[in-house]
Order: sequence, then C-alpha cells, then structure tokens
Amino acid sequence: MCYAIPGKVSAIEDNIVTVDYFGEKKRAYNEFDNLKIGDYIYAQGGFVIKTIPPEEANSILAVWRETFFELQEHDLRLSRIDIEKSGVEKRLTLILDKAIEERPLRKDDFLYLLNLRDSDSKNLLYKTANFLRQKYLDNSCCVHGIIELSNYCARNCYYCGISVHNSKIPRYRMDKTEILSTVESAVEKYGFKALVLQSGEDPAFDTDFFCDIIREIKSRHAVLIFISFGETGLKSLEKLYEAGARGLLLRFETSNPDLYRKLHPGYELHTRIEHINYARELGYLIITGGLTGIPGQTNRDILNDILLTKELGAEMYSFGPFIPHPDTPLGTHPITTSENILKTIAVSRIVDPQNAKILVTTAFETIDKEARLSGLMSGANSVMLNVTPENLREKYSIYPNRAHNEESLQIQIDDTLSLLYSLGRAPTDLGVSGNRQV
Repeated sequence: MCYAIPGKVSAIEDNIVTVDYFGEKKRAYNEFDNLKIGDYIYAQGGFVIKTIPPEEANSILAVWRETFFELQEHDLRLSRIDIEKSGVEKRLTLILDKAIEERPLRKDDFLYLLNLRDSDSKNLLYKTANFLRQKYLDNSCCVHGIIELSNYCARNCYYCGISVHNSKIPRYRMDKTEILSTVESAVEKYGFKALVLQSGEDPAFDTDFFCDIIREIKSRHAVLIFISFGETGLKSLEKLYEAGARGLLLRFETSNPDLYRKLHPGYELHTRIEHINYARELGYLIITGGLTGIPGQTNRDILNDILLTKELGAEMYSFGPFIPHPDTPLGTHPITTSENILKTIAVSRIVDPQNAKILVTTAFETIDKEARLSGLMSGANSVMLNVTPENLREKYSIYPNRAHNEESLQIQIDDTLSLLYSLGRAPTDLGVSGNRQV
C-alpha cells in the first residue's frame, strides 16, 4: 500500500517502457531482463518493480476498473475552482490565472502568495493549487511506508529529539532479523510497494550493514526502497544504489546557509546539497524539502526553499513545520501555524505543477489533526505511514507527541483509504508522467 495498479507494457525503448493504465500512458525505467511488450508490471516511482502473470493482472484490473474511473470523476468535481473571486485582490486573480494558463511567474509573484493573509485569498490559492494537481497528475496519491531502524544519532542538531543533545531518550537499534521481519509484514501482509528505511546517523550501522539489508530485501520482495540515513558519504551512496536502493529521503531543511549553521553547528549546507545532487546523478529518486518556522526564517527564505527543491529535481517535496524537541537547545521556540504550511504546499504546487509529488508530513499532522485533509485539498498528493514496530515508535522522538504513534498499522491504512476515497484519490503511484524525464 501504495496499491500499485498493474499496467500493460505498450512500448519499450532502451530501458524506458510505456505502460498503459486503462488508456492512461505513463513511463517507467526498466531494470528487468526479457521484459516485452504485452507484459503486465507493477511500477513505483517511475521504476518497474515486478512483472506479474496476465491472469493475476486481469483479475486485479477487473476489480479496479469501475472504481478507478469513479474516483477520477469524484476528484475532478472536488478540484473545480468554484469559489467567488470578487472578494480578493485583482493581483491575486492575475497571478493565479497565469499559473492556470501555464504562463511564467516571477519570484515576487510567489512571494506575494506566501504573504497572503485573508481567508478568501488563501482559499483561492489552495483551490488553484488543487486544480493544478488534478490537471497534471490526476487523482493518484502515493502512500509510502517508513521504518525507523535506530534512534542513535551522532549529529548535534539544535532541535531534533534524537540528537546528542537529548540525554533522556531511551535508545534502540533494530537488528537484521527485526528489520527483515518488519519489511516482510509491510510488503506481503499490508501490500506496501514503496518503503523508506530511516535511521539517525548511527555509528554502529555502517554502509556494508545497510547494503546487506537492502540486497536481502530485494531478493525476497518486490518493493521500491528509499534510504534516509543522513549524510552517508558519496561513496556510500554509490554502494547503496548498487545494492538496490532507488530513492533518497534527505531534506536540506533550509536553503539559507546562515540558518543552516545555526541549526547544525559545525556542519555546512553545501555538504548536504552535494549529497542530494550526487544521489540524483546516480539515479536516485529524491525526496527533499525544508522546515517552516525556523528561528529567523522569512517568507523569502521559504520561497528559496521551494525553488531549491525544484532545482534539485525532487521527485517528492517534503515541507513540514519546525517542531523543536523540548530537550534540545531550541526546545522553547514557538511552532508555526497550519496556514503557513498550507501556503507552502500550495505555492510548491504552483512552482512545479506538472511533476511534484507533495507530501503531507507527519509533523504537519502532529500540529493539526485536519492536516491530511487540508493538505491534500491544497495541492498535496502523497502521505507516509509509520510501519515501525509499535513498541519502538515513541522512542523515535524527533519531536514530541507525533501523530499516529499509538495507532496500529491497520488503523493507519483504514483511515488513510477512507479519506482518500472520500476525496476521489486512488492510493497508487502510476509511475512517471509524460512531462518528466525518466
């Protein structure tokens, strides 16, 4: 769950395949030998992850066919821009009309959107962002799972609850057997097709350990693996890709080098950017973004964060509120508002309407119980569920009182599906759109 719908290969050119989903054409990168036109496959994040027998594919498609088009129609109705424009500034309508008509916007236009204050204007912004999401990316919504392997971390980040600053947290480290068992349950029992393996920068977990885990997972399961182990080093990125990792979750957190130094004493922003750029060159799918509400941050900084995310070629944009853990140096800093996160999501959609998968982060859900609904209706089209064993989740305390910590995985799935279906969204990743390079 992501419930990848089977697709039929309709064309093959070198390592790129065209996949047909009920007449909708998508492209994906193929690493399988002997794949041929007419085969049925599962794709995730633009990668073919599995071939399946025609009988199995047709059985699944028969169930999905009617639901697929019903959901699309419901999403189309909900994404229409049907609110009154007369109560908002003319400049806003001009900017949003240009966005809808695919005319270029200036940085000052985007900054104007981030500075919106009155409710009617913000609602029109959110509606427009949702319209653009539906126009270019239809109703698919990625649902990835995340497994938090260790809360040991050698970093000294001034806000993170698993940093060296927090001496109160009980530490844990999953062993190989626990990790493989958790992955097996996520993939084979619950149907996940994409998983993020995450850890603090744990000195006890070296690259060879992670490579061994990834190779073992890939030998057993058809799943797209993202890694999120912090700054592993460029050579480690090479080894992890060779082992089978195909995605990297690494937020740069802020595009402002001075703010970055204040959050991470002794570390530099350019090192993190170097990791992200090199990972993209290797072929990784990139999930990155920033934190909203950092001490000293301006809306111009947030805009630069969004623009940098696009520049880095991100497959998925991840923007959430800055929530400092109380047992860290920045623990008393106030948390930003939900409206600032929603504006960041909406402007991200307008900056990159055709390609961006935009995540509703757990941090956003932690400060606002309606975050998933409001985020998905403001341009977002991705969510992430916590697959970490329930007895360990509370210990991965990057910030306090995380949403979903006490919910079973089945409850998370049921609630997510219920919300997505109510919005006309399909919990599936159909691969890469025709507008993005594979």
